[in-house]
Amino acid sequence: MTTSRGVRPVWLAAARDPLTWSIAALVFLMFGMNALRPLFAAAFPELQRPIFEQDSFVALTVAHVALVALSSAASIVAGVGAGIFITRPSGREFGPLVESTVAMGQTIPPVAVLAVVVPLIGFGEAPALIALALYGLLPIVQGTVAGLESVPGSAREAAAGLGMSAGRILTCIELPLAMPVIITGVRTSTIINIGTAALAATVGAKSLGTPIVIGLSGFNTAYIIQGALLVGLLAIVTDLCFDRLQRSRSPAQ
Repeated sequence: MTTSRGVRPVWLAAARDPLTWSIAALVFLMFGMNALRPLFAAAFPELQRPIFEQDSFVALTVAHVALVALSSAASIVAGVGAGIFITRPSGREFGPLVESTVAMGQTIPPVAVLAVVVPLIGFGEAPALIALALYGLLPIVQGTVAGLESVPGSAREAAAGLGMSAGRILTCIELPLAMPVIITGVRTSTIINIGTAALAATVGAKSLGTPIVIGLSGFNTAYIIQGALLVGLLAIVTDLCFDRLQRSRSPAQ
């Protein structure tokens, strides 16, 4: 009796959770897009093939997630490393140069980066990964710098007074205290990359941009909507997951 009373609120909370509904909608569209064929056929009666069938939406979503994960991982390693470097005494003078360089990576459109990289290394996932990694650097560098600079000087002084080395102060004091702000930068970068990764289809990389690009070239609005729906839901699910992570890392928790 007690167990059933304890379990019921958990199920009720899960049913009211926007993350639960977002994941359910994403999974449904990945595996059950064909069930919406009558809806798309009625909305676009001029189309002979209202549902994209050149590849499965499951495979496209997995490929899209892989592109975003790999490029975001590269951005995190480079961005956090650069942020740490320019907040150390030895690297502080390079701060303006590093920040200007990573800002250029986001001000230059990814399509322009692809146009430059493709002739050098060819079509496929590689040029898309390079463009996405460059495009996602700025929020991570800014978040890392802001997070580390917000650490109270008294915390560093207390750690130094206990005999901790500079490396231990960084890993044990500064990074844990700066982590919520760093996660905010990673969150922004990842969400940007989810949308931008659709452009990978223009250089032959499989992604959720494939139906969008094919739809644009073939004047098939249904394909565009299907790809855009999945990209949007993937961004929503990822954003909600980051929100949970940030709340779990906040001092109030």
